[in-house]
Amino acid sequence: MSSYLKKAAAWAKKEIIFTVIFCLTVLSLWFVPPSTAYVSNINFDTLFILFSLMTVVAGFSSCGIFTCLGALVCKSVKTERTLAVVLVFLCFFTAMLITNDVALLTFVPFAITLLRKEKQEYLVFVIVLQTIAANTGSMLTPIGNPQNLFLFSQEGFSLGSFIMTMLPLTVCSGLLLAAVIFIFVPNTATENAPTGRATPAAFSIPVKRASVYTVLFILSLSAVVHVIPSYAAAVVIFVYAFIFDRESLARVDFMLLLTFVCFFIFTGNIAAIESVRNFLQAKIQGAEFWAGVAVSQIISNVPATLMLHPFSGSGRELLLGVNTGGLGTLVASLASLISFKLYMKTPQARPLYFLGVFTLFNVVFMVLMILFKCFIMGGSPG
Repeated sequence: MSSYLKKAAAWAKKEIIFTVIFCLTVLSLWFVPPSTAYVSNINFDTLFILFSLMTVVAGFSSCGIFTCLGALVCKSVKTERTLAVVLVFLCFFTAMLITNDVALLTFVPFAITLLRKEKQEYLVFVIVLQTIAANTGSMLTPIGNPQNLFLFSQEGFSLGSFIMTMLPLTVCSGLLLAAVIFIFVPNTATENAPTGRATPAAFSIPVKRASVYTVLFILSLSAVVHVIPSYAAAVVIFVYAFIFDRESLARVDFMLLLTFVCFFIFTGNIAAIESVRNFLQAKIQGAEFWAGVAVSQIISNVPATLMLHPFSGSGRELLLGVNTGGLGTLVASLASLISFKLYMKTPQARPLYFLGVFTLFNVVFMVLMILFKCFIMGGSPG
């Protein structure tokens, strides 16, 4: 029996966000008895689209497309500075379409492979900037990260208005990343870039399967912009993956989907308690940006979005807040934990050094982007 308890404890520790919100959801049942309202609180549109995108991106990853892209772009790199620019901005731009998590899962190992002979200080510097790049690049599009997808579907943004809302902060972060690289990385010759002879296998892509997933990706985007029903896209993608590519289907983060379900029920229950709802609305409305930044530092920006949204009066300010709040602490964006775990698998990993550099650069970026939001984008974000 003790072995089962140990396994359960290990699993709960691994899925800490789900475990906490599940317990809170169960606790909320005491105050709001189960009813049909529970179902109405669940945003199935978000769940269907999130599932579709995760499945398609897993399929693309299994084709090796993103790794091939990285090898192709790095092939003609000649200097350390150019290599750093490529490795960082691969994360920045691809995260806009394949999410910050997948961008880091793909290109951080790629960077580790290329820079394995470099000093730890330089490797940590590149990985930290890759993490910032993925978290800030992903903020531009509705499909860049889960909180964007949720707010896009809930707040009635058009695709154009969403991108224009996030474009100034995204450009700001891109310029900051470029400035940091040009300041800290010397423009000296490098021997780390892959050559054409070194990576021939990297360019072997299953064209037929990649073409199918391209069509399915377009299908997913059609669901995002409401051209087709989200459930229709999810059914088609599930059927294809179940029959032809169960490996990619198994890589879908179903725990994230269950976490969303629990959050929907929990926040719906909290909102049904009038005294609690009135208190939270009084505290959050008018301060959505600051609430998004602050709460993200503690529980990460996806849970922060789901928790704050029912009591928010401005989806735009909350959107800007939780995306800016993805910087700062290591847990501010769960995608950052991916980079940390990947780095810890490298020989001679220095966790305290990594956390120090990570926190320093993330806090500086967050402060500069908050200042940009306050003084350049138009007034106080409260």
